[in-house]
Amino acid sequence: MVITTEYVDIEVPGSQPMRALACAPRAGGRWPGVLCYSDIFQLTGPMQRACARLAGYGFVVAAPEIYHRLEPPGTVIPFDDEGRTRGLEDAARTDVSEFDASCRAALDYLTKDARVAEGRLAAAGFCIGGHLAFRAALQTDVRATACFYPTGVHNGKLGRDPDAGTLERAGEIRGALLLVFGTADPHIPEDGRAKITGALKAAGTNFSVKLYPAEHAFMRDEGPRYDPEATDAAFADMLALFRNSL
Repeated sequence: MVITTEYVDIEVPGSQPMRALACAPRAGGRWPGVLCYSDIFQLTGPMQRACARLAGYGFVVAAPEIYHRLEPPGTVIPFDDEGRTRGLEDAARTDVSEFDASCRAALDYLTKDARVAEGRLAAAGFCIGGHLAFRAALQTDVRATACFYPTGVHNGKLGRDPDAGTLERAGEIRGALLLVFGTADPHIPEDGRAKITGALKAAGTNFSVKLYPAEHAFMRDEGPRYDPEATDAAFADMLALFRNSL
C-alpha cells in the first residue's frame, strides 16, 4: 500500500528531543505500531527503505535516532571505517538506562498516535538495534518483537554499562519474540546463539529462531554482505510474527 513519511521530534526526559522517522499507510484507519531500531549508523538509506517497506504492509513505524543525546538531530553516520568507529564510540557513551528511557518515550509516542490501534505495539531492530528491540520486549505493552542479528545479548555488551543484564531479564518478556541470525556472523557465534536460546527456554519465553546462511548485517541493502534472498525470507518471518501476534 501507499505510505507517508515524515520526521518527528519525540520528547525524552533529560534530553534534547529525539528525532524519528515515521512511516505509515496513507489510507485511513488504525494500524499496529512498530518501534524500529537502526544499526549504529542511525537512519541511513537502508534503514529508511526497511521502515518504508514495513509500513507498506500496514504498520505505523517509528524509527528513532538512537544517539540523539550525542549527535545533532538529522545526523546520519557514514557507512565507512571512520563512521563505524564513531557509531561504536557513541554507543559506549550511552547508558543502558538512557536507551531504556528513549524506548519508553518512543512507545508512548506510538501509543498517542491516532493512526495506531490501541494495544497493538511491536518492536524490531538490526544489530545494536536488535539488542535494543530485545530490551523493548521487556516493556509490558509490547506484544511482538523481531530481533535481527542482535549484538551483545549473549554477552551483555550494550552502551556504557559493563553488563546490561538483558538476557537475565528474559522472564519479563510477555509477548512473542523472533530472533534472526546469520550462521556466518562472527559477532554472534554458535555458542552465543546457544546461550541466548538456552536462557529463553529456561525463562519460558514464547520465542522462535530463524537461521540463514548469511553474514552479519545481511539485511543491509548496501555493501558486500547484503543477501537479498535471505533478507526477503527474514522480512517475511517478521511479518508472520506481527500478523499472528498483533
